Amino acid sequence: MPQQSSPTSLNILVVDDEINIRKTLAMSLESDGHSVIAVSNARDALDEATRRPFDLAFVDLRLGRELGLDLVPDLLAQSPWMRIVIITAHGTIDSAVETMKRGAADYLTKPFTPAQVRLVTERVAKLRALEQKVAGLEGAADQPDAEISFESSSPSLHRVVALARQVAKNDATVLIRGESGTGKGVLARAIHSWSHRSSKAFAVVSCPSLSAQLLESELFGHVKGAFTGAVQDNAGRIAASDGGTLFLDEIGDLPIELQPKLLRFVQDRQYERVGDAVTRRADVRVIAATNVKLEEAVRAGRFREDLLYRIQVVQIEMPPLRERPEDIVFLAERFLATLGRGRGIVGFTDEALAALAAYQWPGNIRELRNVIERAAILCQGDRIGPAYLPSVGAGKGETASLGDPIPLSQLEEMHIRRVLARSKSLDDAAKTLGIDVATLWRRRRKYGI
Repeated sequence: MPQQSSPTSLNILVVDDEINIRKTLAMSLESDGHSVIAVSNARDALDEATRRPFDLAFVDLRLGRELGLDLVPDLLAQSPWMRIVIITAHGTIDSAVETMKRGAADYLTKPFTPAQVRLVTERVAKLRALEQKVAGLEGAADQPDAEISFESSSPSLHRVVALARQVAKNDATVLIRGESGTGKGVLARAIHSWSHRSSKAFAVVSCPSLSAQLLESELFGHVKGAFTGAVQDNAGRIAASDGGTLFLDEIGDLPIELQPKLLRFVQDRQYERVGDAVTRRADVRVIAATNVKLEEAVRAGRFREDLLYRIQVVQIEMPPLRERPEDIVFLAERFLATLGRGRGIVGFTDEALAALAAYQWPGNIRELRNVIERAAILCQGDRIGPAYLPSVGAGKGETASLGDPIPLSQLEEMHIRRVLARSKSLDDAAKTLGIDVATLWRRRRKYGI
């Protein structure tokens, strides 16, 4: 698919049975930096729409013996975000109203000028940029480490950021490795924001969170009736992020049966929706992350070696927080400034800061954030002391091992705290612990977690 040439460029479909109109409109749009496909009939238009996503379509009201209006629902079914502009030499108020009822976004009467066309495309480009920005902000808000910046005194993190900024300039596939909670998702989002794709969508797919069937549908989309519960067409995350970036979180947990399909997309940018034989294309950059050693997964037969080679064109290793001791206090104070806002808390006591700095942080930045959030909620004074940091303070058994002379409840509390620190949600933590969510809630209440 043609690479978009500017942040405001669009993928545009022109459908008109008059060859002069098609050529003139296509030339005008391409001169403004847009990618254009022009066809003469509804069948070809739908065929193009099923193979690639479009942002905007100019559709003639009359296509020989067919009505362009009848094409509108089918085009929207392929790309729900598409704006459709009906063009006609027979404009009436009634036909304009009918186009809007069918789902068209605008109406142009022939003959129209390049300025009129440019006005439409600029408006659509702004809307698409706004939609993708909102989607990106919603995705960022869902990330537990969204507040993390890359301000740091750590040389190892400086090297990571420098490499990330360098690879952001091209479209190479990136594999981000690191322990859970180190900020791999935040770095992926940063790479997207530093790239020429920054005005386009950033889509996140969590590989461990869904069954193989639902994950396939989430990635590639599905057609109505493809499986039980598929009551309408779904374009999928790949189509929705066309021109942007797809982030595959914890790719090591991708079901083995989906790996050949992902490999094909990474290699050729081609895929099919579930229940549909039509081959589609999308211009999407892929960034993946993992907290497991994929080489071991390859040897165990859980991960394809050829897929590993494809996704690790550039590797970036996120350092664990214990290797960045100079950043612990800085991050703690940054989290407190956000999470303690409006609570009258001005900082930490010296004892609390010493405890934070001495702790090994097995759950990394995610654990640090959770600890500070809990302390900010429970703190009764203007400074957080060691009493509000039970999981990092001395005497709580954080260095205990199985068989040590400690109560079973203390070992259980320590284990639950560590699992919660490493988990993205209560559901994930409960699954790891082998208990249901209600039981986990009771344990949290018991231990004040």
